[in-house]
Amino acid sequence: MRILFYDTKKYDRDSFEKVTEKYPEIEIEYTDTDINSKTANLAKGYKAICAFVSSDVGKETIDCLSKNGVELVLLRCAGFNNVDLEEAKKKNITVMRVPGYSPEAVAEHAMALALASSRRIHKSYIKVRENNFSLTGLTGTNLHGKIAGIIGTGKIGATMCRICRGFGMKVIAYDLYKNPELDFVEYLELDKLLNDSDLISLHCPLTEESYHMINKSSIAKMKDGVILVNTSRGALIRTEDLIHGIRDKKFFSVGLDVYEEETNNVFENREDDILETSITARLLSFPNVIVTSHQGFLTNEALESISITTFENAMSYLNGNLIENNVVM
Repeated sequence: MRILFYDTKKYDRDSFEKVTEKYPEIEIEYTDTDINSKTANLAKGYKAICAFVSSDVGKETIDCLSKNGVELVLLRCAGFNNVDLEEAKKKNITVMRVPGYSPEAVAEHAMALALASSRRIHKSYIKVRENNFSLTGLTGTNLHGKIAGIIGTGKIGATMCRICRGFGMKVIAYDLYKNPELDFVEYLELDKLLNDSDLISLHCPLTEESYHMINKSSIAKMKDGVILVNTSRGALIRTEDLIHGIRDKKFFSVGLDVYEEETNNVFENREDDILETSITARLLSFPNVIVTSHQGFLTNEALESISITTFENAMSYLNGNLIENNVVM
């Protein structure tokens, strides 16, 4: 099977090349170009393509892939909101993902954002590099004894619940489905969680229902001085409303590893998808905000897991086996 690997970064190639010899049936070629409706023609002659969560695998892209003989879309990520699943099904294109590559990697990064932002580590780092050891403006807040509100308790959210418990926090959660493994977590309605939490961490998928779930109305229900962390999907938060909330001093700190400007294909019919230029830069102008570059997944362990699972997905398709990682089959 020949696979075209779109949007290749050095860490992608390195991690996949480490395990490629175990899969002699598979041949991967790499390109720096990301996939969209215009670059999908590069896949002519390939049976499969490999894409990331920010890639454009919408209707036009799927149509082009189908015309070029592509049968399989391998997502090297858990999310699939960037894929037109209905069109893929119509074109008999199988879509597979990596649902649980390393929940610890993302959850640990979420806690790192909570700690770094709330203890002003980013400000301290910059000051000390300039030989300024003044403590002015660096006063933080404890997490111990506070309430952590976790929205979404799948594998990553559940791991975040355990981390927060280890910090001595009371853990509450909101999810449509309760996780039976989290017997120490109290599940509440979303409004109650927003009202009670000192730390709110988002770990839910992006759907029509969850799109902009953090907005002017939901922010108003939060405690003053709340810590907000998002390592899931940028469009869970309406950025303009978040900026207004930061200006109004609603948040003690904000940590983001994802943001709306990452992709333009969130829900293309939404009028309010159009963001002002450099809205992320506006977020970075606030001293209590930390933005990282969607690196929550970026650990050696997670990259190895992503590589192996992606190869195994390709092999299962090649051998005609249907497994749980299929999104469309």
